[in-house]
Amino acid sequence: MAPSRDDNHLPAVTVKSQHGEGHLLHRSLAQKPSMVDSAHGIELKLASGQTIIDACGGAAVALIGHGNEEVTQAMVEQARKVSYVHTQAYTTAPAEELADIILEGNPYGLEKAFFVGSGSEAVESALKLARQYFYEKNEPERLHLVSRQQSYHGNTMTAMSISTNQARKAPYQGFCYPNVSHVSPAYAYQYKHDTESEAEFTERLLAELDAEFLRVGPEKVVAFIAETVSGATLGCVAAPKGYYKGVRALCDKYGILLFLDEIMCGVGRTGTYFAFEQEGIAPDLVTIAKGLGGGYAAIAGVLMHEKVVDVLRQGSQVFNNGHTYQAHPISCAAALAVQRIVQRDRLVARCAKMGQVLERRLREELGGCGTVGDIRGRGLFWGVEFVRDRASRETMAPGVAFGARVQQIAFRKGVAVYPGAGTVDGVRGDHLLVAPPFTVTERQLEHICRVLREAVEEAEGCLRDESECGLA
Repeated sequence: MAPSRDDNHLPAVTVKSQHGEGHLLHRSLAQKPSMVDSAHGIELKLASGQTIIDACGGAAVALIGHGNEEVTQAMVEQARKVSYVHTQAYTTAPAEELADIILEGNPYGLEKAFFVGSGSEAVESALKLARQYFYEKNEPERLHLVSRQQSYHGNTMTAMSISTNQARKAPYQGFCYPNVSHVSPAYAYQYKHDTESEAEFTERLLAELDAEFLRVGPEKVVAFIAETVSGATLGCVAAPKGYYKGVRALCDKYGILLFLDEIMCGVGRTGTYFAFEQEGIAPDLVTIAKGLGGGYAAIAGVLMHEKVVDVLRQGSQVFNNGHTYQAHPISCAAALAVQRIVQRDRLVARCAKMGQVLERRLREELGGCGTVGDIRGRGLFWGVEFVRDRASRETMAPGVAFGARVQQIAFRKGVAVYPGAGTVDGVRGDHLLVAPPFTVTERQLEHICRVLREAVEEAEGCLRDESECGLA
């Protein structure tokens, strides 16, 4: 019989379910995650006693490292003042100041910030804003969204609809937003023809996008959405030279909004505060998340260009979207403290500098590994792609799960990296991400890259003799 409860008496905590497990649903029912007792700097202390170097910042989240007392104090002080208000009637100082510190001087024409609780919420909100922009302009026929293959934009339904991560979408086919189409990724390593120059590859990608706009009907398209530097699905792929300038021109030609997703690559991760700064363009909408709160609180943001804000200002004067925990005071206080530290300690410049060290060390350590096909990235945001054959760039069989093997071996050796699969087309291909906190030292980077090489070499040995490897 289930224990009874009333307002004054809660049932005693039951540690195990009837299946002998705890009641928390993890990402997998088959694999239990490691218990973390504490974290400080770039290290995680596990309940097992093992220390793990967080070489991927969780998921490129831990911008300033773990356990920063300055951020903790800011959260505590805000909790003492006011822990929650409803934004329909109220605002708070940390929310206002966070928007101001990010958008001081309207950088690149970005004027307003809208804060929510996750990257998926931010993407969903940005897509709703893009649609409302055209609704307010009396262009209701604009319903279509164009994004790229091998992209990932979030787990909510419209965000998932514009994504093409096959593994995450598989159970939801027929359950997504229908007015979506996709063009080729700006992914030179596997998609550029050997006979093409970089400029010719760029030209082909832009011609494909133009053709897709025309096929749908430009007057029906709301926005083109892209990760400025791709995240976990492709593994830190930057577009070829001239690509984003061409995309910006096409969007301007047809009156289509350009929406750049910088949830993983933004907030300094690529060596400039916005990744798009290195492309010489400005978007109409941009989403940021992971580095915004640095892992200290759940927060994400939509940043909008003044041209988008002006349409609302001249129309309904309302963004028809809201969340209960929108601009949450404690989350905003945490993010504000993180961003103040980033500015004060010049951590974006440090990210760019240490990124050069990381690139050099990755190439030195992994250059001799036969399975390493490509090493790419910017700032402290680097991907390593694995192949069966370097010359042909042929991938390994999906069942080998090579990236996951490397990740598991590296973890056993005390270094956490972020694995990815289905790199090339959603099924084939393996890669991993290295994205440590901006506070990482050169000595720590040397250790990370050395352990990564050892892990790759051990995984290569496993391929040669499966019987000697417990990961088969």
